[in-house]
Amino acid sequence: MTENDEEVDENEEAETETEAEAEAEEGGGIQEGDYVLLEYTATTVPEEDDDERLVDTTSEERAADEGIDTEDQEFGPRTVEVGGGRLFEEVEDALVGKEVGDTGEVTVPAEDAFGEHDPDDVETVSAKKIDEDDRYPGAQVSLDGRQGYVETIIGGRARVDFNHPLAGEDVSYDFEISEVVEDEEEQAASVIEMYAGTDVDVEIDTVTETETRVEEDDEGEEEIEEEVEKRVLYIEATPEMSMNQQWLFSKQQIADELMHDFDLERVVVRETFDHDDMQGGMGMPGMMGGMGGDELEDLDEEEIEEVAEEIEGVEIDE
Repeated sequence: MTENDEEVDENEEAETETEAEAEAEEGGGIQEGDYVLLEYTATTVPEEDDDERLVDTTSEERAADEGIDTEDQEFGPRTVEVGGGRLFEEVEDALVGKEVGDTGEVTVPAEDAFGEHDPDDVETVSAKKIDEDDRYPGAQVSLDGRQGYVETIIGGRARVDFNHPLAGEDVSYDFEISEVVEDEEEQAASVIEMYAGTDVDVEIDTVTETETRVEEDDEGEEEIEEEVEKRVLYIEATPEMSMNQQWLFSKQQIADELMHDFDLERVVVRETFDHDDMQGGMGMPGMMGGMGGDELEDLDEEEIEEVAEEIEGVEIDE
């Protein structure tokens, strides 16, 4: 074989590899950035003589089998963005290349799940620091801003574990891909649900606004008006959202992410109050019904602004 023949073979090989890569990218199934409707169940990986523990599931039947009260919880496939950081990286990587209807199982090691168990995060404290109602093994407690659970109480001393309850546990995910979600409004609603833990109705609309720009020429400045189209996302706030701490503390971050991911100019939160809903509503806790809430004049400036936001709605511009 001559040098020319070898070069031809190498070129053909390179072309074949390039074509294969292009085909993989074009028809390689689900990719990062895609939104999918996912059914899954996550459990701990038991060691000898241990039983697995349920970590999370989209199955109401499985949750009920584990003795979980399902009455006030919503179950069913969840919309997730592949590569969006909503699931553990190992799970999201396992989704890449899959097709609708595919199933899979992946194990997330403890260090990548909820971290290894750190003995230094198990501390002995005075039992007096713990509320009397929580002085028993297994009680969830908050001490000095740290969350933990009581391991033991002996005499006046309590041993509290500040590790995550699932620290040191490998986690197994069983999943099935139900469908690829193409609708932008469904995708946007899933982002809000991830942060705030609540389902909301959203609408993406294109509005036309008049903007004025200034142009300079030899004769001076000239103001020119032009019509500009802008994409706006509207969130229909529910009454429950005004008391949802996750939403209240995350809405700016949510808006920023939505504007970035969906090429939006503005996010508008709309609140609607119906006459029928207000009947007998003057006794809402913490408001004007004498239920022990602060008077408005007792609130500081920041708290007053928060109340005003919740009453009037929020409009956040990029």
